[in-house]
Amino acid sequence: MFFNSLDFAIFLPIVFTLYWLINSKSIKLQNFLIVAASYFFYGCWDYRFLSLILFSTIVDYTVGRLLAQTNDSKKRNLLLWISILVNLGFLGFFKYYNFFIDNFVGAFSFFGKEMSINSLNIVLPVGISFYTFQTLSYTIDVYKKKLEPTKDFIAFTAFVSFFPQLVAGPIERATHLLPQFYKKRKFDYANAINGMRQILWGLFKKVVIADNCAEFANVIFNSYEDQSGSTLVLGALFFTFQIYGDFSGYSDIAIGTARLFGFDLMKNFAFPYFSRDIAEFWRRWHISLSTWFRDYLYIPLGGSRGTLKFKIRNVFIIFLVSGFWHGANWTFIVWGGLNALYFLPIMLTNKNRSNLDIVAKGKWFPKLKDLLSILITFTLTVFAWIFFRSNSVTDALGYISNIFDTTLFSIPTLSQGAHHTLILIVIFTAIEWIGREGEFAISKIYKLPVYLRWSFYFAILLLMFVFTGKEQAFIYFQF
Repeated sequence: MFFNSLDFAIFLPIVFTLYWLINSKSIKLQNFLIVAASYFFYGCWDYRFLSLILFSTIVDYTVGRLLAQTNDSKKRNLLLWISILVNLGFLGFFKYYNFFIDNFVGAFSFFGKEMSINSLNIVLPVGISFYTFQTLSYTIDVYKKKLEPTKDFIAFTAFVSFFPQLVAGPIERATHLLPQFYKKRKFDYANAINGMRQILWGLFKKVVIADNCAEFANVIFNSYEDQSGSTLVLGALFFTFQIYGDFSGYSDIAIGTARLFGFDLMKNFAFPYFSRDIAEFWRRWHISLSTWFRDYLYIPLGGSRGTLKFKIRNVFIIFLVSGFWHGANWTFIVWGGLNALYFLPIMLTNKNRSNLDIVAKGKWFPKLKDLLSILITFTLTVFAWIFFRSNSVTDALGYISNIFDTTLFSIPTLSQGAHHTLILIVIFTAIEWIGREGEFAISKIYKLPVYLRWSFYFAILLLMFVFTGKEQAFIYFQF
């Protein structure tokens, strides 16, 4: 079930109404409704994989209970590894089995030895990378004694399967989200209205920006051999806004929907395209994943402590693993490695925490230095997205090679619709810039006079109606 579908438009009001009608009954009943709604939500895609979520839930709940019963380090280590191997085992099989088989066979073929190992026709369960990491955070935090293991199986099941963020995040920590299922929720009108605003803005990002950009990005990337250099630059630009509008739009809808039910989800995007260096970009892009890798991989490896050799190793590990998390393709690994190369000079000169504040805070325009830094960082990001979007490393290199051609300075070949989409990108960027100090771009719009506020809402709805692109699945469903 997609957020931008008629099914969800019917599903959400029904669940919302039932949820608050039983508010006076019991927290457990509310949590049970969330579990039922979440399993129905996921089952609309493929009910067969509900057993996978349930099995993962049972394993980690049981491991958590057993960890509470022993202080023996060997038993605790064994329990932790059971959770890690079960969760990453499922993830590895469904997501990476064919990748490893194909590369294993290819390696032997390279040395002149033919091997016959058939790949399998495996369906990748939607959201497996997200809920796997979410439930793993619980086990690891219980193991480290940062969190008391829960005795409430229904609350834990609701935490693992919470439908707003089940299939594409944010990847919540058990320390943040799980305790919210223990507390009685009270309907907060102001919070619900703010949630509706965030849902509206998320839908605008997805339907108007991402889906329209996707239409032109797909055409250009799929026929890059026949495009001029200038058109290829615009193709990369279209994808840059497609992936941001698509993924941050999903996060906005998820966070806004959770607010309707009285839950607080972590912020997942903080206007990343206004970053002044790559380190700042990764503090603002897919925050829930970046911080997950930081806390559960980078810091345990030693982080930025130790010798220069270990610092460089840790940076490459974190970015390469992050790339591989996105998919079983060398393009993602190269994308991760490229970002590691971007990050290294900043880290080695101890400038990776230079830009912690909001750019041009309290001002309309940035300083020239900040503007140049934003443009350079944005350009590096757009370049890296070419590898992320391409079907293969060969295609990515071919795409880049064709950019740096004599046609780079020619007039791009674009349809009328593409020109309209470029105008929408400019308007969208301006709104994001104006609202960059808020929780999301239009979070402070309530401060405007009523007639201006509602005019803006109607303008967004009108744009969604007029510029509705061809419906595209959310990009991160494939991860």
